[in-house]
Amino acid sequence: MTTDLKYLVLTAMMTAALWIPYIVCQVRTNGPLEPKNYADPALPRPVPAWGQRANRAHLNAIEVFAPFAALVIVAQLAGQANATTAFCAASFFYLRLAHAVVYLAGIPYVRTILFTLAFVAEVVIFWEVIT
Repeated sequence: MTTDLKYLVLTAMMTAALWIPYIVCQVRTNGPLEPKNYADPALPRPVPAWGQRANRAHLNAIEVFAPFAALVIVAQLAGQANATTAFCAASFFYLRLAHAVVYLAGIPYVRTILFTLAFVAEVVIFWEVIT
């Protein structure tokens, strides 16, 4: 497996697991779901700020995963994967991991910097694919 694909798989698993902190917060705050919650998911189940951030971190990870995955897969299929795309795929994973941690911790500004750097990694992969 190439480095690019390895980090794609790691990013997929991280994205898939980011729901866990939010659910832990929900259960710790509100207890397990009751039958009425399944019938009407709009019933309020408020959570503290860290739980809201956990939910937003998960949603954000899902939003940015598809473009990253598409770029890595196209780079592989087009035979454009190289040391630069591998470095950017690894960078994307670690930047997004740091982004999730910083988001959960509620650290301002750093989150935006990490998000932007991860986007730059995607732009570089894109550039490698089209040139």
